[in-house]
Amino acid sequence: MNYPFRYVPDERVKRAAEALMARIDSNESLHSLFAEGKMLGVLVCEDSEGREVVLNGFSGLAGKKSRIDGFVPPVFDTTEVKELQDRPVGAEASAALQDFLFDSYVVGNALGERLSIKDVFSRRGLVPPGGTGECAAPKLLNYAYSQGLKPLCIGEFWYGASPAGGQVREHGRFYPSCTGKCGPLLSFMMQGLDVDENPLQRVPDVSEIKIIYEDEAILVVDKPSGMLCAPGLTGTESLQEYLEKEKGRLYSCHRLDMDTSGVMVFAKTPQYQAALQGQFASREVQKSYLAHLEAGTRPWKGKRHGTIALALAPDYYDRPRQVVDRENGKLAITEYDILEIFPDGEMDVRFFPKTGRTHQLRVHAASPLGLGRPIKGDALYGSPLKSRLMLHAESITFTHPQSGLRVTFTTRLPELPTR
Repeated sequence: MNYPFRYVPDERVKRAAEALMARIDSNESLHSLFAEGKMLGVLVCEDSEGREVVLNGFSGLAGKKSRIDGFVPPVFDTTEVKELQDRPVGAEASAALQDFLFDSYVVGNALGERLSIKDVFSRRGLVPPGGTGECAAPKLLNYAYSQGLKPLCIGEFWYGASPAGGQVREHGRFYPSCTGKCGPLLSFMMQGLDVDENPLQRVPDVSEIKIIYEDEAILVVDKPSGMLCAPGLTGTESLQEYLEKEKGRLYSCHRLDMDTSGVMVFAKTPQYQAALQGQFASREVQKSYLAHLEAGTRPWKGKRHGTIALALAPDYYDRPRQVVDRENGKLAITEYDILEIFPDGEMDVRFFPKTGRTHQLRVHAASPLGLGRPIKGDALYGSPLKSRLMLHAESITFTHPQSGLRVTFTTRLPELPTR
């Protein structure tokens, strides 16, 4: 069973998804239900005689319907419970309703255990968010267990128009399960299955670490893709921890995503750290990134050089994913140069971020309000690869905190930009 929060879709899952999309495309009534945009899911199972069985599911409701022929039923069908229609309104009543629902949503796992969603979350000291249990993945797993089927591989993908809101969703593209609603739930439901390891907990390849420059004040390093830059929640050794074993105490001045490679600067004292962080805060630091983008759904007709300005905010139920949020987000600004557009529509781009928001370049690349082309290998906003995210921090320019001189450090990896 693939790890649903970060995966490259199995070929069987791809075929099942293609078959489901073809069925919807050829059926006018189904197409009308999903055309406005819906997260769908497929689960490949094995029955007691070893035969392959494919289950289809959808998140939430479709055209106010909870049940559609050819799709698994909901875990708990709220549309059929008359008691819900007669309940009083108001904040207190709403909280009581949520409590009633999460007691009613009962799910199973491969060990034969069954728990309410309320109990699944309470075991972790959590309260389930609204809508928990209505995503495609838990519906699919719960139905498989109820029918005595063994889950083999799963995938969730978007069908139809992109959301009007700020979420990055593109027709036909697979996306990982959300961490807020489905994280605790699927973790329980997959117990008893042989599940792939969490890619975030793999031991990074430290042989790719390269020291670019070092003096009494700073250490400049080329960080490999797949390694945390500073201690985090995955439990694997970070770049900072690895370097400190030889170099002594270091102080982080900025961050790179785990999947991004490239140039990073560490300070050797808190005073130098403060000086460098002050430059980042005042936008005195200049950075450039190289990226290879996927082909878009349409030929590129935009500018070869330009600026993207979008307000970004965390996706509350699916951190660390970011969404475009004009009301509550913080402005993120990126300048870009398109270096080359290939015959298949993929392109090489150099980014110049003017702000430093989380996943700024990844969202600016993938969002239809930006370039509309995800960075290749992006597990959150595009299509993951087994190799890596094709994003590399190429250069950084700042004022040296000790000498006061303006300095630039550059590093390139031979595979970026890449085909």
